[in-house]
Amino acid sequence: MMGQHKPLLPDVDWQSVITAIHAAKDIVLITHCNPDGDGIGSQMGLYDALTEMGKSVSMFNFDGVPRIYTFLEHAEEVKKGVWPLEDNSADLIIALDCGSKARLGMSDAFFDGPQLVNVDHHASNRLFGDINLVDARYCATGAMIFDLLIAMQAPISKQTATALYAAVLTDTASFRLSNATAGVYRMAAELIDAGAEPWPVSVNIYESRPLAALKMMTACLDTLEICDSGRSAWVHITHDMYKATGADVEDTEGLIDYARSIDGVEVAVFIRCDEHGENRWKVSFRGKTYVDVGALASTLGGGGHAYAAGCLMHGSFDEVRTRIEQTVSQILS
Repeated sequence: MMGQHKPLLPDVDWQSVITAIHAAKDIVLITHCNPDGDGIGSQMGLYDALTEMGKSVSMFNFDGVPRIYTFLEHAEEVKKGVWPLEDNSADLIIALDCGSKARLGMSDAFFDGPQLVNVDHHASNRLFGDINLVDARYCATGAMIFDLLIAMQAPISKQTATALYAAVLTDTASFRLSNATAGVYRMAAELIDAGAEPWPVSVNIYESRPLAALKMMTACLDTLEICDSGRSAWVHITHDMYKATGADVEDTEGLIDYARSIDGVEVAVFIRCDEHGENRWKVSFRGKTYVDVGALASTLGGGGHAYAAGCLMHGSFDEVRTRIEQTVSQILS
């Protein structure tokens, strides 16, 4: 399949990234804490391609690989936790789908020595790499890896195609968001031609949930509130809800989409307790048509896309909720 694929965005200059990869002997691939399908798919797809090129490649994530993505080839190769510095012989680190160095979850010492390449599609990216390839025109970082491999004239194997298809599938909400352009559909078709199988990927990601996840969905939807004259919808999850349902953080994936799906809602807000401490809340925002939730999240210390964004907030639930309400109401008014 080498040389037969067409890049999604042919005007992107990948040469600095390609030069860094060719010069490196040991490469570490890493993505953000609590990784999603785009971070994991990008990581797996690039790992497969680079190892096929004969590179020595390791993968490391602070939170490992979520269950629903363990079907991807090489998922078992990802090391979890804090990188042991004595093992850090890498001369190149490639951070994927991460807007800031802090979200990688590693100590500053982890980045001492190796060159750091930052590949991401979030407009709010803080350009923390020695080399930054950040382009918000891409629907997913997985789509960027697709173009990178074409620019490198690297073959796209079935395993790579499957991982990149999973990345694009999840970050376009199954091709339902406005970022699913005609070019994205053509890229998806090329990934399928290269061996990706849409049905098994969809079954593993969307139709293999434990019973606890459905219990959590019911509990979460019981918290649903409609505000701002029907233009905002709110759901939340507390520590007590995790205990009552037996669910975990992975079981909350996609719950915010139910709130966004309500007719008339322009902004959906999902507040969930952070598993790493009390009075810490992870907040997700989803927009539908005219509200830029990336800008909304930025005012609260976070970031993201115009249609999907988030932030981390501290305080009691009521304090956090009040601060968000004021911001959302101001934007909607």
